[in-house]
Amino acid sequence: MASSAGLALCGQTLVVRGGSRFLATSTASREDGQPVDKGSDTILASTFSKSGTYFALTDDSKRLILFRTKPWQCLSVRTVVRRCTALTFTASEEKLLVADKSGDVYSFSVLEPQGCGKLELGHLSMLLDVAVSPDDCHVLTADRDEKIRVSWAAAPHSIESFCLGHTEFVSRIFVVPDHPELLLSASGDRTLRLWEYRSGRELHCCHLTSLREPAEPWGDERFAASRITYWSQDGCVALLCDCIPAIYVFQLDAARQQLVYRQRLTFRHRVWDIAFEEGRGLWVLQDHREAPLVLCRPVGGQWQAAPEDAAVEKVSAHLRGNWAMLEGVAGVDVGFSGLYKATFDNVTAYLRKKEERLQKRRQNPAAGPNGQAKKMKPGEASLRCSS
Repeated sequence: MASSAGLALCGQTLVVRGGSRFLATSTASREDGQPVDKGSDTILASTFSKSGTYFALTDDSKRLILFRTKPWQCLSVRTVVRRCTALTFTASEEKLLVADKSGDVYSFSVLEPQGCGKLELGHLSMLLDVAVSPDDCHVLTADRDEKIRVSWAAAPHSIESFCLGHTEFVSRIFVVPDHPELLLSASGDRTLRLWEYRSGRELHCCHLTSLREPAEPWGDERFAASRITYWSQDGCVALLCDCIPAIYVFQLDAARQQLVYRQRLTFRHRVWDIAFEEGRGLWVLQDHREAPLVLCRPVGGQWQAAPEDAAVEKVSAHLRGNWAMLEGVAGVDVGFSGLYKATFDNVTAYLRKKEERLQKRRQNPAAGPNGQAKKMKPGEASLRCSS
């Protein structure tokens, strides 16, 4: 599912999207940002390639737009079959994989920007995320029906494994760059799980409900992760959930194959998106015009907002100058609330009504099946008396 506003970061290139526009800027203090208007339709998903050379986005008019970032140039505008839910580039940056609402994954050539899409694989339910292994050997897909599928990229019909264990839709998946055999996943069941995805083996499960405080107003709400981001410098994993103004921070212990909970960062305003920048810290995009961006850094083992930073002030100034592109999505609810399983308990009602009918029959044995007295045919009473 698309977030109301998004943050994409690669190297020192920062992209903030909102509505039908995105602001491309640099975290280096000497460079300015430029707003780019790609049309009148809402951006659904966006992503950078690994090197940051390419940037792609898709909108609700089923357009797939590919950019080159050095310098910024639109390479192609292609059409997808259905509205997309997630994008990712292959590690070689030769293809762009597009997951859509019908459960299909299409590949589009980056080297041939005008080429048509090719159907690679399909699910029976809606896809919510797609990822590629660092060696481009496997394509990983997450769907609404609680499954994570690991397919061979060269022959997507050949399934390597399934990662099963979630009890609700899988909202996000993330292959750990430093440990390419490991996968992180988050779900509407309010868990963060660690997998060895080639075998489908679950290594660790963290229940986010166990981390909440009793006094928190959102303690009983259903929520799912809208972003998983990773900082290789300290092996930190940051998790953003769609209905909670907080960020959960974990540390990946690859040797013990587990996630260690470190802290929770809380905010007064709604957090739209997060992204790590290596060597700098955690960027937080929030619904607050005066301070739309917050940069968090580790201090004494704890993450906290940096008091003053020239890059934060520069990018925040650009956002305030282009705040109109974010105002339209400030109150839009585009979370995962419509994806939860709906349960209908009609058995209890049936058993209750059946018990009521049985009680009426016990109280009035002569009553018929509908509780009404049974009528006798003419002459039936005299025949009974004579017998």
